[in-house]
Amino acid sequence: MPTDAPVAAPRPPRSLGRALLVEARPKQWMKNLLVFAAPGAAGVIDHPKPFFQTLGAFACFCLAAAGTYYLNDAADVEADRLHPTKRFRPIAAGEIPLPLARALGAAGILGSVAAAFAVNWHLAVVVAAYVITTTAYSIWLKHLAVLDVVGVAAGFVLRAVAGGAAVDVPISNWFFIVASFGSLFMVVGKRRAEADELGAEAAATRATLGMYSRDYLIQLQTISSSVVMVGYCLWAFEKAAESSASVPWFQLSIVPFALAVLRYALLVDTGHGGAPEEVVLGDRSIQLMVLAWAVAFALGIYVT
Repeated sequence: MPTDAPVAAPRPPRSLGRALLVEARPKQWMKNLLVFAAPGAAGVIDHPKPFFQTLGAFACFCLAAAGTYYLNDAADVEADRLHPTKRFRPIAAGEIPLPLARALGAAGILGSVAAAFAVNWHLAVVVAAYVITTTAYSIWLKHLAVLDVVGVAAGFVLRAVAGGAAVDVPISNWFFIVASFGSLFMVVGKRRAEADELGAEAAATRATLGMYSRDYLIQLQTISSSVVMVGYCLWAFEKAAESSASVPWFQLSIVPFALAVLRYALLVDTGHGGAPEEVVLGDRSIQLMVLAWAVAFALGIYVT
């Protein structure tokens, strides 16, 4: 006698406190570690004052990011409810009232700029630029093809620039190029993974996904990955020329850097690039490559 297939029990609703924490997306705060890049590359991160200034920049971006997540998800609540995974976000699931989400989002954004002023006004300008960019993305840019990926990539670049602004160190041209095209590479990979996952429903959840062909996204990935690898090689040689180390640490750092980029490209190509932070946290090979790169680069800076 046939029986009905078992139906999965619905996920129990979260408490308001837990929903607020989940909505802030603490896992994605790892992106804000980019603020340590410029001070680390300048060799000042081991000094107490620059370290705490950079830590302050990290905290400001975590607060700003949480605020923008609240506002963005409140604005996208109807579209998110049509998405296979985003519908479980606390705002889309109805666990956080929309007025509360908007109020907390605005408070987080204003608080992040105010806190940045406590570090220095240069950082406050960068955080304000990040807030303006993410707000423009939520309201306008995400609806425009090409500008939507550039808008998200700009958020990564501003994080990297913020570290230099916080400790008042100059940003190398090659550092800026690597940060810019590296960010674009990851964002395009995210869009490609989303388009592959959603298929024919992609345009219903994000209008711009329906405007990109697979070939176009692959072309953007190829261009951005090529520029980021060439840019990093030139930056590594520039750093090597400034170093008096007997071992070519900067040149050696090119190997794990290139391998990490190629590994990430492979994961995107096999449908695993929808969430960059989950790719990095979940792939042991990338973690080992990043560790090898960080060790080689740090030795190039601190061993003379």
